[in-house]
Amino acid sequence: MSGYLQLGPVSFAQFEVPPRIGFGGAQRLAVHRLPGGARVIDAMGADDQPIVWQGIFTGSDAAERARLLDVLRIEGLPLPLAWDGFAYLVVIAGFQATYERSNWVPYCITCTVLADPAVLATSIATSLVATVQGDLLAANAGTDTTAAQAALAAPGATTLGTANYDGAVASVTAAQTQVAAGMSSANTSLLAATDPVSAASAAGRLAQLADAQGYLGRAAANLANATS
Repeated sequence: MSGYLQLGPVSFAQFEVPPRIGFGGAQRLAVHRLPGGARVIDAMGADDQPIVWQGIFTGSDAAERARLLDVLRIEGLPLPLAWDGFAYLVVIAGFQATYERSNWVPYCITCTVLADPAVLATSIATSLVATVQGDLLAANAGTDTTAAQAALAAPGATTLGTANYDGAVASVTAAQTQVAAGMSSANTSLLAATDPVSAASAAGRLAQLADAQGYLGRAAANLANATS
């Protein structure tokens, strides 16, 4: 795979990026066996398999970056996961790291899929406006999305090619940029924390912002798939 891999506030590079990542899963089926051998099968929805990969943290901040992922595991909040053309909202189900030296920390991570924005974008049962507004409202707990909500409420905001559509996309992008800056600041505070209270506060803020980033990512993905 290519070198791009992002999980919440953590960007992976070099040895941290695995050569491959599996995806997919199963379809949950309710099979009703009738007399005579006939069957009635009800499709109950997708059951995504865990996304698992491993790599090695390197560099002077290898241990700190591994600790950050462990904090995110402990928090147990939804995080955006993306590589190449794939994007998911996940929860870290497992993270194991082995400290060998300060600049060499092998790790393995398991993520449980909460949502696949690409699938949601093609199977929306409600209107696009309602779907994106719902994500913006959810993200508002971590950052101010009132400007994006107002832009989306403008006539034609979900019609591809209109000025209001461009404004809605720009507003969501601006909110994502704001959250990314906040995550960087919270990450710095977490790594610099010298007491448990400060560390817990920074970790909580980081997890809250990562949650908001996930909702904003899904809103952006749905807007990108707008056609009318």
